[in-house]
Amino acid sequence: MLFRYTRTMVISSIDLKDGHVVQLKNGKDLVLQRDDADSLISEFNTYGEVAVIDLDAALRNTDEKGNTKNTELLKSLLRKGNVRVGGGIRDVKKARELISLGAEKVIIGSAAWNSNPKDGKSVLNVPFLEELVNAIGKQRIIISVDAINGKIAVRGWTETINVSLVDGAREAEKYASELLFTCVEKEGCMQGTDMVQVKALRDAVKCRVVAAGGVNSLEQIVELEKMGCDVQLGMALYTGAVSLKDAFIGCLDWKKTDGMVPVIAQSVNGEVLMMGYANKDAFEKTFETKKLTFFSRTRNTLWTKGETSGHFLEVKKLRVDCDRDTVLATVVPNGGTCHTGSWTCFGSDPDERSSLERLYGTISERFANPKPGSYTATLNDKRVREKVMEEAEELTDDAETKEDVIWEAADLLYFVSVLMYKEGVTWQDVYNELDKRHKAK
Repeated sequence: MLFRYTRTMVISSIDLKDGHVVQLKNGKDLVLQRDDADSLISEFNTYGEVAVIDLDAALRNTDEKGNTKNTELLKSLLRKGNVRVGGGIRDVKKARELISLGAEKVIIGSAAWNSNPKDGKSVLNVPFLEELVNAIGKQRIIISVDAINGKIAVRGWTETINVSLVDGAREAEKYASELLFTCVEKEGCMQGTDMVQVKALRDAVKCRVVAAGGVNSLEQIVELEKMGCDVQLGMALYTGAVSLKDAFIGCLDWKKTDGMVPVIAQSVNGEVLMMGYANKDAFEKTFETKKLTFFSRTRNTLWTKGETSGHFLEVKKLRVDCDRDTVLATVVPNGGTCHTGSWTCFGSDPDERSSLERLYGTISERFANPKPGSYTATLNDKRVREKVMEEAEELTDDAETKEDVIWEAADLLYFVSVLMYKEGVTWQDVYNELDKRHKAK
């Protein structure tokens, strides 16, 4: 039976140890080390979700505050992509903190399991998992069902408990939206994962399953996809054995779409801009140029949006829907998207809708390239703070009608945006803080 979810196909892994990005063989032996986490997550996030794993936390190499040499680096990565985070998450407080800092999901390993389950006692740490579900919700929880010789592995893969992979997984899915299976014997060995164990796991549970450990080829990724599993890649990516581009294209449902996959383009602010169709060559060119490319069915040729007008759609990331037959492209448009000159093909306005991000961008442009008579460019630090105070007072003291409130609020937001620009603060920073407060409740 094939199960379908909103999945990402390939999840790229960034494993951290001693402040570096590493890859280990069997979870122990260092194979490679590098220090370009920021560029890695920027590249990986183009194709799908990213798993950031604190190996030192998993091995309890922490200080008295529970931090490791990776803590600050890990925190800096959490809002730079669609990130799931794991490694040493043993209490609800830590899980909530990571979610509030930007993690979309947390991966729970050893803390999910009873190290020595006895007759009549659950194999899981039920009190902890129930508290965790109540605190952050089941949809944000991933439980690791890592295995050595078919038994659940814990404590950084240094021990096993007397619970089979399948039995443990059936219990674990009650408290998680997905399970992450690592075949520890295969981890980092580049010999292929244990497909028999993966199939047994897939057949045993209904939730999302992510397979890791040893996956070493595009063919195996596609085979796992057909089985209904996603893949988390580490060594195969870092050694170049597998290309994220090839994996993305290879896992799309080409038979169902008859070789043409619908692609919906939306702005980074979520506004739908256009829809077109892409074949394999179009996706190849999109990834090569970072400009959204389609296949013209009327002209029977590839076309890159903007190649005539200059209004390119710069690709930030692509995501696939749950059925693998539609792609959502998040893009930065350079001018109107529609051939009519409109900003979007679903409206007639020639300009982007007003938003705080658009206002901020205009302010940035005024300071970077001041025009004669530009009021914005004349605002120094002292003056803009005075204007914020003045406009706030007018909003609270003088605005009596709805129209007055709209007018004064617009003035206030403008000057607040100028102040933020001068202090190097973006609206996304403010949204992140609001999101953090919301998730921390």
